[in-house]
Amino acid sequence: MRRWLLIALLLVLGVLQYQLWLGDGGWRDLQQLEQRVAVQEAENVPLRERNARMAAEVTDLKDGLDAIEERARSDMGMVRTDEQFFWVPGVAIEEELIGINARSVVRPESPDE
Repeated sequence: MRRWLLIALLLVLGVLQYQLWLGDGGWRDLQQLEQRVAVQEAENVPLRERNARMAAEVTDLKDGLDAIEERARSDMGMVRTDEQFFWVPGVAIEEELIGINARSVVRPESPDE
């Protein structure tokens, strides 16, 4: 009787150990899950940095006019009314900016006309 009880207990212990180490939700699954979390964290680092930069830009756009002016100058080639635009031949600029700047420049009327 004792022998059967000992064999049964060892069998139950073996099944429990199998579940602990190799079964669903066991040690091996935990190791795989920790590895996937580490990979995802590594992928998230540049995304967090990008989000921080974008949040700073949004705050700057909401609070200051300097950022809006900078974006208008760089993206759309805008010039303030109290400035003069000088085009230097041989300097490469984007074609669309040439058209935008050409429309925004007002030609002074000469006294001969």
